[in-house]
Amino acid sequence: MHSASNKYLLAAAICCFAAALAHLGCIVFGGDWYRFFGAGEQMARMAEQGLWYPTIVTSVIVMVLLVWALYGLSGAGVIKRLPLTKLALILIASIFLIRGVSFVGLMSMFPENSLTFWLISSGICLFIGGLFAVGCWQQWPVLNGKKV
Repeated sequence: MHSASNKYLLAAAICCFAAALAHLGCIVFGGDWYRFFGAGEQMARMAEQGLWYPTIVTSVIVMVLLVWALYGLSGAGVIKRLPLTKLALILIASIFLIRGVSFVGLMSMFPENSLTFWLISSGICLFIGGLFAVGCWQQWPVLNGKKV
């Protein structure tokens, strides 16, 4: 494990934890939070009606973000190395970056999401993806098992 933690991967992990917490807030606080975060009126109404769909979808997102945060901590050298850390970090960075640039194509699939939602969430995804990418690049020798 690298003696000094990687600040980019640590920041990426913190961002993932914060995003997971925001999504968890939507589950706990309901429709107003879904609206505030731009998830669309349909999701907000379903949450207010007590339907399970928003909770299930949002719970999956929370779990994925938590796992990604753990991989960020693992790659940073803060926690024990998780299985397939190098591959996971490459995939996580790629998913965030692709999500960040592909919002134009995704907008038509989710017409209730506001333009503000798409711009802000895409910017956040690009930022977090960049943190994962730079951190992974910096940790590459460590991730390959070489001493630094």
